[in-house]
Amino acid sequence: MTEYERMKKGLIYDPGDAEIMKEQVPFQDKLWEFNQLKPSDYEKKELYMKEVFAECGERCYIELPLHANWGGHHVHFGSGVYANSNLTLVDDGHIYVGNKVMFGPNVTIATANHPIEASLRAKGLQYNKDVHIGDNAWIGANTVVCPGVTIGHDTVIGAGSVVTKDIPDGCVAFGNPCKVHRRVSDHDMEYFYRDEKIDWENLKD
Repeated sequence: MTEYERMKKGLIYDPGDAEIMKEQVPFQDKLWEFNQLKPSDYEKKELYMKEVFAECGERCYIELPLHANWGGHHVHFGSGVYANSNLTLVDDGHIYVGNKVMFGPNVTIATANHPIEASLRAKGLQYNKDVHIGDNAWIGANTVVCPGVTIGHDTVIGAGSVVTKDIPDGCVAFGNPCKVHRRVSDHDMEYFYRDEKIDWENLKD
């Protein structure tokens, strides 16, 4: 089995393998070009995501810069995804992002990990575990999502969290390590901030 095949299977492998680097580096070059685009280059940004990402739905937008080990080549975006600046996608494994997901600034989504055994780390070896983020999730600023984690639909992850385990649907979770603090409830349909009510009748459709 080649190192590339081991990478695809989630086994321990050498990320510096020549075959892997030959495929990876061109995507890194394309990402460098992407990060030189102007804020108004909407069509060029969309074209990059359509061409380089594994999948990308409609109306997705990323505030630059974007950081990604494979340039986003192992990233699957649904539609209507918004990412604020300095999103880091450690996409050696696959990252699956649902529809209408929002990322705050400086979020890291990591699929790559290293063995605890020091002799393996000394050889530069790693392994990857995919990350899944459900529809309508909001990942707050400076959050780190660790390898192998699933975040459910409609869930909010508070700023500065470190998500080490799965978080279910419809929750507000935060902390290091990130834990569920409450469910999304009818109260959230009435209030948007403390005692301030949502004026539904005046909101745009």
